Amino acid sequence: IVVDDDFKCVGLITVNDMEKAADHPLAAKDDQGRLLVGAATGTGDAGFERAELLVEAGADLITVDTAHGHSANVIAQVSRIKTLSNKVQIIAGNVATPEAVRALIDAGADAVKIGIGPGSICTTRVVAGVGVPQLSAILECAEEGAKQDVPVIADGGIKLSGDLAKSLAAGAECAMIGSLLAGTDESPGEVYLYNGRSYKAYRGMGSVGAMARGSADRYFQQEVKDNLKLVPEGIEGQVAYKGPVGAVLHQLVGGLRAAMGYVGAADLGELRHKAEFIRITSAGMRESHVHDVMITREAPNYQRQG
Repeated sequence: IVVDDDFKCVGLITVNDMEKAADHPLAAKDDQGRLLVGAATGTGDAGFERAELLVEAGADLITVDTAHGHSANVIAQVSRIKTLSNKVQIIAGNVATPEAVRALIDAGADAVKIGIGPGSICTTRVVAGVGVPQLSAILECAEEGAKQDVPVIADGGIKLSGDLAKSLAAGAECAMIGSLLAGTDESPGEVYLYNGRSYKAYRGMGSVGAMARGSADRYFQQEVKDNLKLVPEGIEGQVAYKGPVGAVLHQLVGGLRAAMGYVGAADLGELRHKAEFIRITSAGMRESHVHDVMITREAPNYQRQG
């Protein structure tokens, strides 16, 4: 029991609290020692009502999450949610152009998600014919964000730890990762056997299954009631089972540290300043991967790209 100078109870600390603090010293917490919490919402009145409830519940971060962030509905929703509280941070997206970043920042976004179609389970670029290669999008959008001191987030396209390093070097403050973590113990879904190997199911927010369960508004198809009439922008698939998420994160951090070492950067700011990008050919890409041998024992941080 924690008491003040008058021996009045002002708090309670348990052994469990102390153990968590010792085991997870870098956990993201607020000024009251609570874990930081973020949640996503959409556009329209239903999305705003959800945002109101999230603010009342004490959420630290709200993401206005749609497939096309550079739209009137998203811009209006960001401005509307911004009026609820000055304490709540707002992330808006997804976009892939500097003009879109500028529009969302002007609307009140505290950070902007970058990525139209780079995800492993996303088909937007071939179904809609719309998108920008992820690294190019990050480079252009990060420059616009830097003008107004607003961070951008690389969302999608991270296949290996080197992709994470390139995203951060290109100007992203952080990255969102899906498929690399989808096969871990902590991700949703059951582990099952397929052809003698363990897998977990993984589906995109734009897949028919996910849209039927509530993500249709992300693709502005919330009025569609017949699943056969949905126009998906993603697929449902499977990823190899990978065990605890900690092991995957360890390899990602290790790859990022290696990149910083090669570049001679002591921190991420120096990495962005020192990194140089060059164009390579398809032959150069083949040379970058394992070649001319048969893999007999898989490495924990590498899978041959199909």
